[in-house]
Amino acid sequence: MYETEIKPGLNIRTAKKEDVPLILEFIKGIAEFENLSHLVTATEETLQESMFCEKPYAEVFFAELDGVPAGFTVFFHNFSTFVGKQGLYIEDIFVKPEFRGKGIGKAMFLHCVKLAKERNCGRMEWAVLDWNPAREFYEYFGAGPVDGWHIYRMGADKFDSALEK
Repeated sequence: MYETEIKPGLNIRTAKKEDVPLILEFIKGIAEFENLSHLVTATEETLQESMFCEKPYAEVFFAELDGVPAGFTVFFHNFSTFVGKQGLYIEDIFVKPEFRGKGIGKAMFLHCVKLAKERNCGRMEWAVLDWNPAREFYEYFGAGPVDGWHIYRMGADKFDSALEK
């Protein structure tokens, strides 16, 4: 990725290895916003191993307003067999509360759209909690929930029992 000036004072930049503590700070911030802090087990070490290894599993960029980190986005590529192309999956978009309403979330979301287009992705996907007002924001840009689909998740704590069945 690259650095992009969106509007005066707002800059989007790719995370670097030395940003790992800041990434963890933002992860804890979004977890608190979603009332899910009790689920955060990520550490600086696990993030560094996953995001800054030879083949990174996820990418991160920050939105900075006047040089101050205001938001972050974590994303990775998935694959659609039906489309026959990679997709861009947004894991997190988060703007710190004191920076909301300044166009930062929009800039980060549209940065993802731009990346998906540049990387020839067949689609973008993400999950939104049902109570999150961001749903209206995404719908404004033409996104919507996928009818008839539910997200299923299996945590690492269930891997062994699944393998025993």
